[in-house]
Amino acid sequence: MNYLEIINKCLLELNYRQVNSFNELVKNDHRRIKTILNIVNREVCSAHNWNFLLRKSEITIPADTVEIDNSVNGRILCLIADDEKYEYSDDAESFLTGGGIEHAYSQYSDKLLFAKSDNERTAQVLYYTKNCAVDINGNEKAEMTSATDSPIIPMPFAEQILTYGTCLRLKANPSYIRFSYWMSMYKEALANLRYTSSADACDAPFVRLFRQ
Repeated sequence: MNYLEIINKCLLELNYRQVNSFNELVKNDHRRIKTILNIVNREVCSAHNWNFLLRKSEITIPADTVEIDNSVNGRILCLIADDEKYEYSDDAESFLTGGGIEHAYSQYSDKLLFAKSDNERTAQVLYYTKNCAVDINGNEKAEMTSATDSPIIPMPFAEQILTYGTCLRLKANPSYIRFSYWMSMYKEALANLRYTSSADACDAPFVRLFRQ
């Protein structure tokens, strides 16, 4: 289900007139729905280390180098170089002053820091992507902006989570006649997503929904 289809699903739930094209979304509530959809999508994605966000990339650490540009677009889960898992250290100062720990890494701003080595190293990086959407060609992006974009959250969970989560945010009134229904459907969809995406039975992600 793409961005426009989810918007129309929200409009249906809100008893608004649905649209045939993205160009018809000109009213204030249309703009609010578009904005809130991306907020809910981003908050759900960032609330937990979901398996569907897991990606792999490769970085090169040149010889005699302490810092490199951080090309990893997300939160690093695991970094492995020379068959050694590198542990994360929050002591960036030590690395910058030449006292970095071997088989460890740190970061500041948009840089990754390593202890200096005489040899070039290639590191495999597992990370959770910051991207929350894909375009029609399957290219990942930060958020949905075009009618044919889709959320990274897998279907059918994305439809319920984003539709009911957006309606909850838009109305933001527990006394509204459909508020309780939307909340129950939202929670049910999150529970189902949690159940199907968790590799470990003890893994228990949660999401907080804030009103605005």
